[in-house]
Amino acid sequence: MLCTTFAQCGKSDEPRITTDVLPTAPQYAEPSQWYVTDRHGVADIFYITSTETGDYTLPNGTTCHYADTYNDSTRQPILGEMQGVDQLIGGSLNYYSPYYRQCSMQTFTSDSTMQSRLPVARDDVKRAFKYYLDHLNGGRPFVLAGYSQGAMIMLDLLREMNDATYSRMIAAYAIGITISQEELRRNSHIVAARGADDTGVTICYNSVRDITCAMPGWSYSAVAINPVNWRTDATPATLITEPSPAIPLDKQNKDTLTVTLDPASGMLLVDGYTGTDYIVPLIGKEGNYHSREIWLYRDHLRDNIARRSAKFLHY
Repeated sequence: MLCTTFAQCGKSDEPRITTDVLPTAPQYAEPSQWYVTDRHGVADIFYITSTETGDYTLPNGTTCHYADTYNDSTRQPILGEMQGVDQLIGGSLNYYSPYYRQCSMQTFTSDSTMQSRLPVARDDVKRAFKYYLDHLNGGRPFVLAGYSQGAMIMLDLLREMNDATYSRMIAAYAIGITISQEELRRNSHIVAARGADDTGVTICYNSVRDITCAMPGWSYSAVAINPVNWRTDATPATLITEPSPAIPLDKQNKDTLTVTLDPASGMLLVDGYTGTDYIVPLIGKEGNYHSREIWLYRDHLRDNIARRSAKFLHY
């Protein structure tokens, strides 16, 4: 089921000013449009996935630039990320992650395609978050987390969040993006984290070998913290971990990394990384560790989510 300019996609989808072919809009009352782990926890994680979709050809020969949330071939990579991130950082919290019509990797090769296509993905996640708050959350405190494309969209949730909802937000993890000083100034619900256990804050970082390895347009962030020592200065931290999530742990040696935040740029400088399978297709570059932003710091992220949650809940 496909639609083009101004056509309706599903019962609740709005007309879109786009010439792109769109898959059917996800309906968030349907369980198939969620990955959920109910741990009977007192707080939740709402996680927005990164880009797991590439352009693909439809039976009529048209190219689609968005994930089809009702099609197994595009759902499977997204499900893999949902499950993997839940296992890495979910801890004891309930975990909710919506399928959405995420933009393809090819979208991010130019600013114009990104700006024209992201509204579809954003609209889906906004609807999913509203459904989560109205029907799934049950009034519990929650952690927001998003990675790459998911983190970009997560900022929209913070921009539009009302004060009552914000009062229940433990923290927001904007992983693998940058946040401008103007963004920080204009949005009262985007508050830079300053330590390991402050709450109502946004955690943000980008890992590179050196500043020259930052992706175009992502060379400065006004919100940045070191996820190993949870400092915002240049104090280095030692991280010992396996370099790759794609290789069994018992088949790879651990790296001893030195992780240092550069306060001038907001970039996280990583020295000693030996991985060779990390470069993101199409937009990645050697020395940019965007694909490893959760994997490398997984234990620290999981422990930090638990720590901030305990502080928020007064445990």
